[in-house]
Amino acid sequence: MSFTNYKSFWDDKAATAQGAMAAVDGSTDESVLQATGQYSARQVRAALELAPTDRVLELGCGVGRIGRELVAEVAHWQGVDISSNMLGHARERLASHANFAVAALERTSLAMFPDASFDKAYCVAVFIHMDKEDLVLYLHELRRVLKPGGRLYFDAWNLAHPIGWKRFDYEVRQYVGADPGVRKDVARNQFCTPQEVAIYLRQCGFEQLLVLDDSPQIQAMAQVPGGEDARVVAARLARRQGEIAYSPRWGLLFERLLQVIYEGAHPAPLYAELDPRLTDAEIPAFRAWIRAFWRQGEAQWGPAPTA
Repeated sequence: MSFTNYKSFWDDKAATAQGAMAAVDGSTDESVLQATGQYSARQVRAALELAPTDRVLELGCGVGRIGRELVAEVAHWQGVDISSNMLGHARERLASHANFAVAALERTSLAMFPDASFDKAYCVAVFIHMDKEDLVLYLHELRRVLKPGGRLYFDAWNLAHPIGWKRFDYEVRQYVGADPGVRKDVARNQFCTPQEVAIYLRQCGFEQLLVLDDSPQIQAMAQVPGGEDARVVAARLARRQGEIAYSPRWGLLFERLLQVIYEGAHPAPLYAELDPRLTDAEIPAFRAWIRAFWRQGEAQWGPAPTA
């Protein structure tokens, strides 16, 4: 099926609850969604230094994978998404909380919010599916709706990292011999370099705080001018880098997972390395994630582990 815009693509993916979950983290299992959501929430929490008084915006909230893990820690959590179907699933998953709202995006705009509406904002695994023009338009809008000193965290695929390049190369191979007259998938994976991200932040009016690029993901932290001295905040975030950055182990595990997904490698050797006694924060998420992929390929790989 060919899609002409982001909304039609993501509404189709999220037509069912299982389809929506698969679209946001590759699984169809609530326990996996919670495991990966907890890992991403840990990064967001540290990167934004969330406080109980914060009004927080998530751009591209999907089914509330991360929002569910953070909503109880802040004054108000606002999710926005281009897909009304995704938002329906998010409402259900956050229904036990009173301090949240969701809203559908129209065009590439946050026009439903006045200037300086939020203390913090984040966008995880969303800009990776957008054309660069839309990424920049949203950065301008995030700059507008954040208060002076307001903080932003987002990520993007890292073209400059060896594993990030490998992930890009899987995308490139899809188009070998493709008809040049046919538009590429509207929500295909997109890639940046750290230099690009720094330029986007500067040109959109943000003060760069910390950009981590030693993994397949670029992780960017920035703030709107007018708050705490950016140098002081940057130094504090640098000390918390271990809570925010993807570890070297994560990068290696991700590279192995790519071989499972794109090359049909059996997941058993990788799963065996994920000893639950390891204390690394990513281990529970990766174990759940790989079990989910294994379950989807049991016809090829045999029964997946249950724990």
